[in-house]
Amino acid sequence: MNFLAISGSTRKLSTNTAMLRALSNIAHPMHSIHVFERIGDLPVFSPDLEMAPLPETVQSFAGMIHQSDGLIISSPEYVRAIPGGLKNAIDWLVSRDEIIDKPIALMHASHRGDDMLAQLRIVLTTVSSRFSDELFLRFDLMKKSPAEIEAYLAHSENRLAAADFMSRFAAYCGQ
Repeated sequence: MNFLAISGSTRKLSTNTAMLRALSNIAHPMHSIHVFERIGDLPVFSPDLEMAPLPETVQSFAGMIHQSDGLIISSPEYVRAIPGGLKNAIDWLVSRDEIIDKPIALMHASHRGDDMLAQLRIVLTTVSSRFSDELFLRFDLMKKSPAEIEAYLAHSENRLAAADFMSRFAAYCGQ
């Protein structure tokens, strides 16, 4: 199965992006995970820009979602809310078909952020009929470097948790 892992962060050394990259490196060979870390490249959403042709970055993003079997989203919390870049990316998808029936699960790279996660769950249940609130994986990775995150996820118990999450998500996507 092919999954698109979307990082809601625009930081180069993002904890969420590093976690998704580490997940892609330890994924079962049957699971291909492409990490999308270019949220900041999408133009600010405007209904006036939804007419053909779409901005190239939006067209590419929508195409990646269309080609995927499911989405894994991981995002930081900014001032107890969804970061503007991630919300903007979702806004680009609201009136498009790619997201409506797409299986979606969340991961989170912090011990905090529950307010943002609650908001994100509301938004995702609004745009997709296949958002799974039960499929969720959280690691406390704040203040860790990408190399430390890679090593943390490679640790046997964390690797097993990630493998279980991916297995359950793949099963959900196959339904």
